[in-house]
Amino acid sequence: MTEEIRLKQIVRDRYAKIADQEKASKSSACCGSTTPENKVYNIMMDDYTGIEGYQPDADLGLGCGLPTQFAKISKGDTVIDLGSGAGNDCFVARHETGLEGKVIGIDFTPEMIRRARINAEKLGYNNVEFREGDIDNMPVNDNTANVVVSNCVLNLIPDKPKVMKEIYRVLKPGGHFSISDIVMKGNLPAALKKDAEMYAGCIAGAIQREDYLQLIQDAGFVNISLQKEKTIEIPDDLLRKYLNEDEISAFKSGNTGIYSISVYGEKPAEPLNISTKSNVSFNAEIRSGCC
Repeated sequence: MTEEIRLKQIVRDRYAKIADQEKASKSSACCGSTTPENKVYNIMMDDYTGIEGYQPDADLGLGCGLPTQFAKISKGDTVIDLGSGAGNDCFVARHETGLEGKVIGIDFTPEMIRRARINAEKLGYNNVEFREGDIDNMPVNDNTANVVVSNCVLNLIPDKPKVMKEIYRVLKPGGHFSISDIVMKGNLPAALKKDAEMYAGCIAGAIQREDYLQLIQDAGFVNISLQKEKTIEIPDDLLRKYLNEDEISAFKSGNTGIYSISVYGEKPAEPLNISTKSNVSFNAEIRSGCC
């Protein structure tokens, strides 16, 4: 078994278990969890309350941002949600696309697909569908979507460049994405980075912020901008599972930071020629603030 397959299986097994849980059963503690092993998910989530189209039954508390809030979805758009879980962001996107649009959720966990389909049927949403598959090899034709969204999922994928290329492939020319994800500044302690639970909880699979943004540019996207950035704090009781008190103190006082970012990018309406693309300034393309 390759390392990539092993990591995917870790994530699939963990999220299959979560698919059978209720958000309420994990929400009594301060970080939204009754057990330390679930806190790694819940400390990252943003509040969807008040967002039109939000369906509480589809919210398992696994996100790290609100990508649909920034995605500039228009009526009639086709939207793809990567790692769609129980369908939360798909249903928010469906509110924006209207009846004339279409939303496709992709997830590689059968239990999540089953739960999302049940939710869609209960709501009577005939223009929302869920497809089982890997987001680094999407079951979607080329040039299908106007918009791609994703919420705290790409960090779980070992081959991130391949995912970026897949996003580019399925977007129509002139289409765009808005993705919320976890990135790093500095390096995690080895005990945290190698642990399977931390990988399945998004942290150990995160890469450096600059590398993440570079992958987006290397895939061919333009007009890239940071829409939102927030710091993620790991609770002490979770850190104590991996580090002693001195190591925790050193980790907190060091230069390592864990961040949730929401990033936007566009597929060019026309292919960039090599000379044009090579003259684009990376720093100029990455802008802070909502686009």
